[in-house]
Parts: sequence; structure tokens; C-alpha cells
Amino acid sequence: MTSSITVAIVDGHTLTRYGLIGLVGADAEISVVGECGLGSEAEAVIASHRPDVVVLEAVLPDADGLLLARELRERHPALGIVVLTWDNQDDVLFRALDSGASAFVGKTAPNSELLGAIRHAAVAASSFTATGLAAALSRRGQAAEKAVLLALSPREREVLALLAEGQSVPAIASTMFVSLSTAKTYVSRLYDKLGATNRANAIMTALRLGLITAELPAIA
Repeated sequence: MTSSITVAIVDGHTLTRYGLIGLVGADAEISVVGECGLGSEAEAVIASHRPDVVVLEAVLPDADGLLLARELRERHPALGIVVLTWDNQDDVLFRALDSGASAFVGKTAPNSELLGAIRHAAVAASSFTATGLAAALSRRGQAAEKAVLLALSPREREVLALLAEGQSVPAIASTMFVSLSTAKTYVSRLYDKLGATNRANAIMTALRLGLITAELPAIA
């Protein structure tokens, strides 16, 4: 079968790079057309061989591979970019996503995962895929919720609860035994922290973040 996907490999570890060349080149549908060990050499390899996909180590001896991925995406919009790394932390995954990479693969992943990522990158360069992406997004959402909750002062949490009950700002001032101007300040700070512009926005955001719960009215 004739190879249909061409690949360049950029990895600073010589043994790893040649291991990847052997692994990828053994697939009948993929051929390695270029390789290098430095980020500074990557553009020349890509310009010379015009691969469909580049497999790029996230940490290179002379460059940040994720910054290089961003530069390559800007210069070569149709190029598939597979980021390969030992570091599977969520922040590295999200940096790869933000860089415009097509796929993110850990170096401990099965061979089939890397080959699948290359195939994906060859046909959907602008679409990101990574094993564990959904779980990472969930963890990031939970972290954001916790950050907002920790950012709210006890008074602001009390204001949020009273707003959710439908109380007006004057009523909140009365309930909390503070002046109207102080109550307005609490509400304003709460809106700022929730990124809201009004009561409805604040309540919807608080519901989404799990800061308050929606309770159905009791049935007599």
C-alpha cells in the first residue's frame, strides 16, 4: 500500500526520535520524510519536506515546543501538529490546545494512540483531540467553581443567598443591618466576581457554578 500521510518528527532525544521514526515508519499508511532534534531546525525541515503532520516534543533543547507549535500553526494553517510529551498535567494539555495543536499525546501512551493522533491531525489539523480531555475540562471547571467560591467573602455569600430569594437591595440592607450604600457595594462586588451585570446574570452564574441550588416550591 502506498503511504498517504507524510510526517516530520522534532524531538530532542536522539534515541526517542529514532524510535519514533521506526514506529511511525512501520505503518504502511504513514511515512517519515524528515526529522530534527532542535526547534530552530524545525521550520527548515517542514519547508523542505512539506509534511502533512509534524510530531513535536513539548520541551526541546533550544525551545519551548508549545510556543513553536503556535508559531507553526500561524505559518502553516493546514499542517497537522501532534504534541508529544512526558508531562501529562492538565496545564500542559491546555497549553497544547491553546497553541493550535491538532493532538496531544503522552509518551507513555500506547503506540496506537500516537498513530491515531497522526491520522487525526492529517485530516483535521484545526480540530484538537487528546485522551483525557473531557476529564481535564471537568477538573478545570471544578477548579473555577472553587476559585469563585473562595473569592466570595462571607458577606457576599449572604448577599447572593438573599438575591436568590428575590430580595431587593433595600431589603438586603435591612436584613443584614447595614446601610443601603453598603448593601449596594456588596452587590456590586458580587456582580464583579461573578462577571454579572444584573441580578438575573448573577443568579444564573451562581447556579451554573454550584454556589446556590435551585429549589422547587413546596407542593401543599
